[in-house]
Amino acid sequence: MADRYQKFTASGPGGFLAKRLGLPRPEPLRRHRPGDPAVPGPVVLGGAPEGRLLKPVRAVLDACGATPGESDRPHALVFDATGITTSAGLRELYDFFHGRIRSVAPCGRVIVLGTPPELAGTVAETTAQRAIEGFVRSVGKELRRGATAHLLLVAPGAEGSVESSLRFALSPRSAYVSGQAVRITGTSADAPADWERPLAGRTALVTGASRGIGAVVAETLHRDGASVTVLDVPAQSGDLAAVAVRVDGRALELDITAPDAGERLAAHFGEGGLDIVVHNAGITRDKTLGRMDESRWDAVIAVNLTSVETLTESLLAKGILADNARVICTSSISGIAGNVGQTNYSASKAGLIGYVQSLAPSLTDRGITLNAVAPGFIETQMTAAVPLFIREAGRRMTSLKQGGQPVDVAETVAYFASPGSGAITGQVLRVCGQGLLGA
Repeated sequence: MADRYQKFTASGPGGFLAKRLGLPRPEPLRRHRPGDPAVPGPVVLGGAPEGRLLKPVRAVLDACGATPGESDRPHALVFDATGITTSAGLRELYDFFHGRIRSVAPCGRVIVLGTPPELAGTVAETTAQRAIEGFVRSVGKELRRGATAHLLLVAPGAEGSVESSLRFALSPRSAYVSGQAVRITGTSADAPADWERPLAGRTALVTGASRGIGAVVAETLHRDGASVTVLDVPAQSGDLAAVAVRVDGRALELDITAPDAGERLAAHFGEGGLDIVVHNAGITRDKTLGRMDESRWDAVIAVNLTSVETLTESLLAKGILADNARVICTSSISGIAGNVGQTNYSASKAGLIGYVQSLAPSLTDRGITLNAVAPGFIETQMTAAVPLFIREAGRRMTSLKQGGQPVDVAETVAYFASPGSGAITGQVLRVCGQGLLGA
């Protein structure tokens, strides 16, 4: 869906008028294209004394072919804050970023690496490390021209597991993710043989894949090397078949709420035959609560939440999920901030967050990770039907002053699906351009 306002402000007259009137000027975001460099510009690296991540970060930058050192227009400012153990030490953040922050290139990155506060050694260190999150979220709202901010919280002992997350944060794959914290807490992270095709040899299932975000997720996983099965209800058979052709995959027509859905998936994949599951299928049946009939409530909860629980339980019980599998759920910003007329939808998406956070720890003994993406305003057929003024508010009420694209969600799913992301589980990552609603 075209953002006409963005196109207008990108023109000479439109840009001049927007500047004179103090209107937002959304920057066209740089997104990943196969063959592009992993890091599209110079990187300035710094850190607090006694930080424990400078060496592994330098190794990742070298592997990415990044150009280190001071620059007048750096693509990224990367700072190891793990050495900050007191509130007075927070001055290190100011000293590093103050003179450099305004020089970050368009669509650049600010990346801070810290320690999960709950794993800090003292009260003073916990206090300081928690303060860093407020710093990063605020920086994300101050950056301009499509630049974004990221916080990677690395547990002691997980220093060797930062590569996948650092590559994602540095690259255009994270174009619509900003102001978010990712916890890297495990040590089970295997670098793929080829970072351009990290999913080579892996088998993936994407539900709700006949169109929109699901179709683009399937295409992105295929681009990254996965063998993809796309699933949707029989009524979407035509669109589903077209997606299957585009991804050189297989189409599976199935109602995921059907009692035999688990058995049919087991027959389709076989024992240990599934490496990646993307629970993307979802519906809306909007009405304010007092006007909502029970069929609207029941349908949304059944498709968006209960089916995820029952299908995942079945895949686990029948041994269909391989060791080190990746399970990714599509939640929503509505599950975090709520939305008028969506008590059913918001409940289902919030429920997915609870499901991910509660189940993930029990899967670590098999190396299986369970994470969720929470899209904000994404340009799809669904948002195209939103009334104009609400649609414009959804686009502009973000730090990036624009809506996201389905590929932004897909890139985040692919990041979670990577073998290099095995140290990340139980996470909910917002893909919302740092929307101004929600936490």
